Amino acid sequence: MLPPDLNRRQFAASLAAALQPQPAPRRLRRAECFFGLHFDLHPNEKDTALGRDVTPEAVGRLLDRVRPDFVQYDAKGHPGWLGWPSDVGPSAPGIVRDSLAVWRAETERRGIALFIHFSGVWDGEAVRRHPEWARIRPDGRPDDRNTSTFGPYADRLMIPQLREAATKYRLDGAWIDGECWAVQPDYCEAALRAFGRPAPRKPGEPYWLEWLEFQRGQFRRYVRHYVEELHRSHPDFQIASNWLYSTMVPEEPSLPVDFLSGDYLGNASISTARLEARYLAQTGRPWDLMAWGFQQAESNTVGHIFKPAVQLMQEAGVVLAQSGGFQIYYHPARTGHFEDAHIEIMAAVARHCRSLQPVSQGTETVPQIGVVFSKESLYRTGNRLFGGWGKLLDPARGWVDLLVACQWSVDVLPDWKLGRIAARYPFLVLPDWEAPGSECLETLLEYARNGGRLLVCGAHNAQSLAGRLGFRALGEPARQTAWLRHGAIANATGVWLDVEPDGAEVLDWRYPELNTTREGRPAALGAKFGRGHVLVVPGAIGAVYAATHAASVRGFGRALIAPHFRPLVQVDAPPTVEVVLRRKGQALRIHLVNTTAMQVAGDWATVDFVPPVGPVRLLWRGTKPKDSRLEPGGSPLTWRRTAEGFTALIPRLDVHAAAVVVT
Repeated sequence: MLPPDLNRRQFAASLAAALQPQPAPRRLRRAECFFGLHFDLHPNEKDTALGRDVTPEAVGRLLDRVRPDFVQYDAKGHPGWLGWPSDVGPSAPGIVRDSLAVWRAETERRGIALFIHFSGVWDGEAVRRHPEWARIRPDGRPDDRNTSTFGPYADRLMIPQLREAATKYRLDGAWIDGECWAVQPDYCEAALRAFGRPAPRKPGEPYWLEWLEFQRGQFRRYVRHYVEELHRSHPDFQIASNWLYSTMVPEEPSLPVDFLSGDYLGNASISTARLEARYLAQTGRPWDLMAWGFQQAESNTVGHIFKPAVQLMQEAGVVLAQSGGFQIYYHPARTGHFEDAHIEIMAAVARHCRSLQPVSQGTETVPQIGVVFSKESLYRTGNRLFGGWGKLLDPARGWVDLLVACQWSVDVLPDWKLGRIAARYPFLVLPDWEAPGSECLETLLEYARNGGRLLVCGAHNAQSLAGRLGFRALGEPARQTAWLRHGAIANATGVWLDVEPDGAEVLDWRYPELNTTREGRPAALGAKFGRGHVLVVPGAIGAVYAATHAASVRGFGRALIAPHFRPLVQVDAPPTVEVVLRRKGQALRIHLVNTTAMQVAGDWATVDFVPPVGPVRLLWRGTKPKDSRLEPGGSPLTWRRTAEGFTALIPRLDVHAAAVVVT
């Protein structure tokens, strides 16, 4: 036994050590984060109680229940008022308590990163106080919401505001909103002088496309400037510009932003997230997507309708399967109060996502079918600087949804990356883009010449390739009624090109009337090309499927592709089961996301029950797997030899599971 005085000395030393301030846990960099929360209020001049209910106890309770990797809290919304007491200003007049100070203290104590939501180009109060900072409209009037990227706004206000917040609250970074999707052509004197030619005022006028690209160049300079300035003064401050380098700005990443992010919303948001997640997964940058925790559809005049947890779990699935981070967006009350019911939903979704984190985070794609995404077509036909592109995205969104419903693993391939990665894919689809450009078409033909299997869709693309693939174009692309003989008869009305097959093989027919016994015209052609094969559909199948999601249109697409594509893993399941093949090290991950009963209409705003499906059958044609299990849970999979290969049955799929297979 130790002498009593030694015991007393040890106790005193232990007590002194316990009373010493403990270092805060390390916060994750955004590239390491997996699950987060986003809260914004867009403070305004009418607020009277901002922060009143933001107490350490309330914030701590939320953080301890949900345990996110990061939180994004509001600092400045589109109205332009700051949500914190600021020396730079303008601070909203109704600040009762400094919310950011409380959120910083509680997140820092728990090792949770804190970012701010901050509106950039869109700043209503800045242009009200400084009309000379406003973007100028084509008619010469100042914009009442957007600042000019050619003016002093960034240096005089935006950067000082961000620097003050970064310093005062020891922030981890900022999510800059109101940027690429808000910016519009600026007719200020500085822009007109720099353009050096008469500036067009509308599409169709001389130099219109050049004018748009000139304005895009200025937006890139604006983003580069504020990011580099903030990195210079605050090297650890991490920045994203909302939707930059997504389908809204489908360019090769070159600006020094630290991560990519975007918030998806509206009806059928799973379809939106499918396309966006697959695009962002190809950028080579850390990325996440934000689901709105409520529905706010145009067809719904009631207002916010909050989503049940299982609906958000479904939406998370299509993001997590692509190895992206996921976050949920909620509006607190103007006072900063959160309802316990919403906190419990956040916590349930967080637990679900965490259960999938080991099989989702840090994986890479297994190339199967690639769908080409065309920046060239959007920039030539969109008549705006950046997205949202609306229905111009339908060719890609429709084809992704169609292929996913066939249980095929699908990637979205940006045209700027196509030449580097096309050869890795057993099958490629060029959707019905109107103007993908000669470089894209030549890259795809070279892919086919070297043995690839290619489907080219769209009247304009068929017209561009006529003659080279053994068929002739007759006339010009035009909107036509088209019926296809699949299932219940497929209505494929849209823009079609009449063609004469000549040396190409007719694979399917379309009909101008609801009579499939006469007047058939080629709906699909096939031709050998070098060592490969090209299928041509001279119509708008992607756009039609995006508009209808008709099973008969899906049947048309499946019938064309199936003879030319053999998936690495064949999955037999209902069309609502999304299959994603990823790999980490030697382990293949077969993600299965159950999107049955997903939300698709404003007057059916929520989903609180996802029917389970099963059994789901997996067919593996390689050597027998050495080890395999189903996650979450780790239950082993049993493989049985058949004439086709090895099969395993998953008796029941609830919302999301992944088969981990080691071969």
